[in-house]
Amino acid sequence: MKGVFYVAVFCLLMACGSKEIMNPEVEKWKAQAAEIEIIRDDFGVPHIYGRTDADAVFGLLYAQCEDDFNRVEQNYIWATGRLAEVEGEEAIYSDLRAKLFMTEEEAKANYEKSPEWLKELCDAFADGINYYLYTHPEVKPKLLTRFEPWMPMYFSEGSIGGDIERISTKKIESFYESWMELPVMELLEIQKKEEMAEPQGSNGIAISGKLTKSGNAMLLINPHTSFYFRGEVHVVSEEGLNAYGAVTWGQFFVYQGFNEKTGWMHTSTYTDVMDEFKETIVKNDGKLYYQYGEELRPVDSTTVTLKYKSDTGIKERTFPMYRTHHGPITHAVDGQWTASAMMWEPVKALEQSFVRTKKDGYEAFREMMDIRTNSSNNTVYADAEGNIAYFHGNFIPKRDITFDHSEPVDGSNPQTDWQGLHTVDENILVLNPDNGWIQNCNSTPYTSAAEFSPKKENYPYYMSKNQENFRGIHAIELLTNRKGYTIDSLIQLAHDSYLPAFKALIPGLVNAYNSHDDKNPKLREPMAILEKWDFRTSKESVAMTLAHYYGTAMGQKAKQPAGISDMERMVYFGNHPDEGLRVLEEVIDQLENDFGTWKMPWGELNRYQRLNGDIVQEFNDSLPSVGVGFASGRWGALAAYGARYTTSGAKKIYGTRGNSFAAVVEFGDTVKAKTILAGGQSGDPKSPHFDDQTERYINVNWKDAAYYRDDVLKRAQKTYHPGETE
Repeated sequence: MKGVFYVAVFCLLMACGSKEIMNPEVEKWKAQAAEIEIIRDDFGVPHIYGRTDADAVFGLLYAQCEDDFNRVEQNYIWATGRLAEVEGEEAIYSDLRAKLFMTEEEAKANYEKSPEWLKELCDAFADGINYYLYTHPEVKPKLLTRFEPWMPMYFSEGSIGGDIERISTKKIESFYESWMELPVMELLEIQKKEEMAEPQGSNGIAISGKLTKSGNAMLLINPHTSFYFRGEVHVVSEEGLNAYGAVTWGQFFVYQGFNEKTGWMHTSTYTDVMDEFKETIVKNDGKLYYQYGEELRPVDSTTVTLKYKSDTGIKERTFPMYRTHHGPITHAVDGQWTASAMMWEPVKALEQSFVRTKKDGYEAFREMMDIRTNSSNNTVYADAEGNIAYFHGNFIPKRDITFDHSEPVDGSNPQTDWQGLHTVDENILVLNPDNGWIQNCNSTPYTSAAEFSPKKENYPYYMSKNQENFRGIHAIELLTNRKGYTIDSLIQLAHDSYLPAFKALIPGLVNAYNSHDDKNPKLREPMAILEKWDFRTSKESVAMTLAHYYGTAMGQKAKQPAGISDMERMVYFGNHPDEGLRVLEEVIDQLENDFGTWKMPWGELNRYQRLNGDIVQEFNDSLPSVGVGFASGRWGALAAYGARYTTSGAKKIYGTRGNSFAAVVEFGDTVKAKTILAGGQSGDPKSPHFDDQTERYINVNWKDAAYYRDDVLKRAQKTYHPGETE
């Protein structure tokens, strides 16, 4: 009997094994993986080669999961509206926001209506991740054990959270909990928090060949994101794809980068791309309608059930969801339900994001821009033909300018509706200006090319704010009357240590102190240091420490006009330093309480620390970290280094955002580039590429990008097909 039993068990195991071997999906993955080659270079950058674009996408997603599956999964947990299942009920309004704009059924419908080539890429996206999970059973997802080809519809553009993150979850909570507006004081607190948050944004600089040593056009790609927000990749196919740059985890296109002929850099835009419409709601026979001109239109009313994690397991909450043709109802204004309108064309946005990476010159790139779904960004551009260009915005709705769309407008009046989109030719555009350079640092486009910049009076008010910032001022000063650029000199320019905000802020404080007969002796030595300072940051500078803490404290504590920009705030404090002496004394006390002395060199306080692969790092003063001489973009630092101050018990400042991926590219007969990542390519602390770029990052020693296959092979550390083990 025993023998019969063992034979039966053996047959059962063989049958199970045969089922797995014969699983058509697994066989399909294996067959596609065999067509894909991944070469890891000496910095761990994956160079993915595939026969087709779909092969390249499969390999790209597989490689991303190898580097940081945690972040790939997290982005889709957030984007698809399932964050509360992992983080608890406090995240449920983030999930509701996602569902208000697109349900799973709508995402699936968008996938089905996509052109076949895009569906193939979406299929490859899902297959690449699922094959990674199949071949790495030791990896335990937090939630998503299987990825689906419709998921990219939720995450189609690649910018820092995209437009949807500008929709307040606090306002959604207030409305869908009680159909009420947030109290004025709470709104003011939200506004204050937003104003004092570390500035977000990026720098893009394009240089004409007439200003470069080689005669070739050059491009600075300098996005400012949270650290480790994007990985560095190189993806190649036999269908014309050969793109190098930064990819937002979980996306299948290079978002900031270059190919052999063109380069593209995105900066957050001042273009007005979102509007709020106050709806007049009418209830009739138990149904909801909204007024639109002379007619009553039915409100699109549905429900959604969201899951959330609790101490006792997964629970559910059901919410109503309301939409008008303007968009979902997200909050109330002046007692009226208010719809939020923004670009929501996921199929077209995915198309534009991918085809952008394959364009081979200005005319083709310009044609791609006419898809008009790159909604939250400007684009700084350079190419091998010698062109440099700047596109301010891309998706820009036409409005009746008799209405102020910077404020909520009356949705019942058809004249407030969007009237189609502006063409690329109608948008703010700069092409090959005579000064030879273009810059955008999230600043006004009306100074993007010195005296050859566009003129504000030629455009509708909603095209852009005419608002400068200290990074823009800094860039203009550095670029004016300079030539002979090389890749290395442009990298150095992008790290210039001068901080124009403190030129505006500190002299007024020093004059206020010197004007007093009864000078506070406690401030005598700090003032002497500040008075002699050249407004340059360095690891050794005590003045930088004093200025940073002082400028930050003034923004938090001093009286100031409401609704002003960071730059206007610093100028105001420089001209009205009335509270400055008191605030500086408090800063001295804080530094002495925290560190025993106020004479702290900047690098002793301003640190880089990466302890693990967690998405949100918990910093620790007692554990190893490295001093950094960079400063916040708030002060005009192009190489921005922003910090988060709310961390458990840490007194020092730890960088969390700013320069994260950056590149300088030179176009010519061949393309050349240098790049840098904060930390390294991998999110695994056990990997040699977890922190192998840290010292290079801090010391401005960027690495050469291996673009051509011969160069990749010279630096190859590992070559394999997806699914192969050591």
